[in-house]
Amino acid sequence: MDSLKTLVQVVNNGNQPLPEYATEGSAGMDLRANIDQPVILKPLDRALIPTGLHIALPQGYEAQIRPRSGMAVKHGVTVLNTPGTIDSDYRGDIGVILVNLSHESFTINPGDRIAQMVINCYERIKFELVDSLDETERGEGGFGHTGTK
Repeated sequence: MDSLKTLVQVVNNGNQPLPEYATEGSAGMDLRANIDQPVILKPLDRALIPTGLHIALPQGYEAQIRPRSGMAVKHGVTVLNTPGTIDSDYRGDIGVILVNLSHESFTINPGDRIAQMVINCYERIKFELVDSLDETERGEGGFGHTGTK
């Protein structure tokens, strides 16, 4: 893929291939379970699954760990703290907290694709304390104020 521009250093302490984009239009890269034995998630269980990956993101970038839609819709398994944030100064193993929200046990096998990672730019801000904010049409409306239709 010719459009890749930013290099990110990675240490792979696992036995899984490096994440890669599946298609030219993919925003996320699949992360794989770097485990030696299957992990069984019973209903409502959660587990921290290692990936074996350590990355050095440039300052101003973050990695977001997100669920895989197929696992969520087919099996009720999702990422618990979604999106999980990997900061640019974190150098530890990228772990994925999976939770089973279904009524059936789910088995995670070595090498299974368990989540996706999206890299984003961000800006740091500084708050300015004021007495009031400017008026907008929406105002304080939130949490369903526009309805469902």
